[in-house]
Amino acid sequence: MQVWEILLLALAVSMDACAVAMTDGMCEAKMPLKRALLVGVFFGAFQMLMPIIGYFVAALVANVFLQTFEKISAWVSFALLAFLGGKMLIESIVEIVKAKREKEQTEGAGTCPIEKDKKKPWVLQLTLQAVATSIDALAVGVTLKMAALSEIGLAMGVWGSTAVIGAVTCGLSIAAVFIGKKVGNKLADKAGLLGGAVLLAIGIKILIEGLI
Repeated sequence: MQVWEILLLALAVSMDACAVAMTDGMCEAKMPLKRALLVGVFFGAFQMLMPIIGYFVAALVANVFLQTFEKISAWVSFALLAFLGGKMLIESIVEIVKAKREKEQTEGAGTCPIEKDKKKPWVLQLTLQAVATSIDALAVGVTLKMAALSEIGLAMGVWGSTAVIGAVTCGLSIAAVFIGKKVGNKLADKAGLLGGAVLLAIGIKILIEGLI
């Protein structure tokens, strides 16, 4: 997996976090810079941590069945990315339809699309959001391990790759907060569509390279 592919992968897996960060910005129009930066740091840290966990869990299994995994690494990567990409696309389409219906029902009411639990500390809510938007990245860690085992290899290694994923998520999430403050949720439901399409494209490319 080359550097540009890792960057595209980072862009794709960060889309869920960006969508949530965007709606956070919409719901709290007066969010200070310090808090916006914290959103990016939380999302980026968890988006980096989850692939690392997935990578080393996959490494433990792969060490036992090394030869088998070397042969099917491309198929495993494709299956995982196709699943994540398809899931992201379906969820985004469902959210778009749901948001359209809610908008028609609450037109002019000025309601926020994210229900805020006032009883929960803000940091706890942010942590829960970060975990929820990064949990799928466990499978990305498995994909990175499969790439490392394949003939293609992993150009930046696990630490470099996950650092890129975390940094991209952090930067885009911070930007998404401010975009949300300006334009609301008009772009939030499109982020998942972009991310899903990119994941599917990377999965297909890895499969084709593995079969050639």
